[in-house]
Amino acid sequence: MTTAGTGHAEADRGEKGGIRTALAGLTTRGRSFLAAGVAAAVCSYVLGQSDLLRVGLLLAVLPLVCATVLYRTRYRVAGSRRLSPARVPAGSEARVHLRMDNVSRLPTGLLMLQDRVPYVLGPRPRFVLDRMEAGGRREVSYRVRSDLRGRYPLGPLQLRLTDPFGMCELTRSFSTYDTLTVIPRVEPLAPVRLSGEAKGYGDGRQRSLALAGEDDVIPRGYRYGDDLRRVHWRSTARYGELMVRREEQPQRARCTVLLDTRGIAYRGAGPDSAFEWAVSGAASVLVHMLERGYSVRLLTDTGNAVPGEGGDGFAGASQESADAAGLMMDTLAVIDHSDGAGLSRAYDVLRGGNEGLLVAFLGDLDEEQAAVLGRMRRRSPGAVAFVLDSDTWMREPSDVPGPLEGSGERLRMLREAGWTALGVPRDASLDELWRQADRERRGMAAASGGEGP
Repeated sequence: MTTAGTGHAEADRGEKGGIRTALAGLTTRGRSFLAAGVAAAVCSYVLGQSDLLRVGLLLAVLPLVCATVLYRTRYRVAGSRRLSPARVPAGSEARVHLRMDNVSRLPTGLLMLQDRVPYVLGPRPRFVLDRMEAGGRREVSYRVRSDLRGRYPLGPLQLRLTDPFGMCELTRSFSTYDTLTVIPRVEPLAPVRLSGEAKGYGDGRQRSLALAGEDDVIPRGYRYGDDLRRVHWRSTARYGELMVRREEQPQRARCTVLLDTRGIAYRGAGPDSAFEWAVSGAASVLVHMLERGYSVRLLTDTGNAVPGEGGDGFAGASQESADAAGLMMDTLAVIDHSDGAGLSRAYDVLRGGNEGLLVAFLGDLDEEQAAVLGRMRRRSPGAVAFVLDSDTWMREPSDVPGPLEGSGERLRMLREAGWTALGVPRDASLDELWRQADRERRGMAAASGGEGP
């Protein structure tokens, strides 16, 4: 039998290797028949019973014949796998569809199909396929589910072929496999108006002019429907065709999501740990901001930015939101703790300014890191921090009197630096904290006599 990928290579083995493969495929029943046949032949020689020798030969030859016929049988079976969907949030199910095609001119026997999956996705699926006629097709499916984010390989497929008497089983493997990406859970967020929006895109109205004066005009060719009052006659005379002034281009709102991945900043592990909550929170904010039309960037404490295309590292207006979201979700699916001890590398990335709204998900902070975050705030017109204190997070919700216990001093330092800082209790809802951050921002604006956007 040959299968897609490795079948042809196995078919070219020598005779000696083929005999070993066939004998290694004998089942317990086949080995028992072979042993019984040999024992009967020995007994017939000792006792001088010729009839017993015939029985022994029959018992010994039957599994050998089955193994030889099974090994010599040449089937061409093609297999394929399809994931639906290939990217699934943690805790949700994905369905894997398997399809087997008999591309040979001979019908197959009974086939046992098995797919290799990591243990975190569930038990290894096994299927029994009936005899497939020449050119026939069989389709089966199974479900996988994981509470842990990550990238999990599925495959390769394995086919086991057996003879009608169950004396021998031979296994053939396909060479290809697919990857299931389990991304963090994403929580829908309310469309609040946090500071840092670029007015002129979305709810605001600030515009970035494409020209500074009459001599700095960058014209473009006339298009049907353009207002003739915008015709730039000097450029029209220069180029010999009708040219118009460019429209004022709206400045695309920006948002940087800072995820603290320092290993020393979190305690505990598993899907309910503080670090997993922070990763899920960062994913939720990224998706929410992309849906609102922001140019979004994911930044970690190591200074790595995603998607990182272009000079500024943001997902620009030329990118599709779905593509940018998929790239960042794939990154968050496999992100892990870093060995860093501080946030200085992230601060170096933000020193350029013009970062837009800054949303940070932070673990345990000391006084030095709180000071670094204070300097970060000066580079952004608006900043929101969700601080996950390990002492508070490791306790049961009923034992925690308030989200500020344990991290109150650090929250106070961040607020004095201009952050809208919130402590995150265990099992907190990000949407509720998101609304609370908006209320606190409005309260700070009212207290300072300013007007929120």
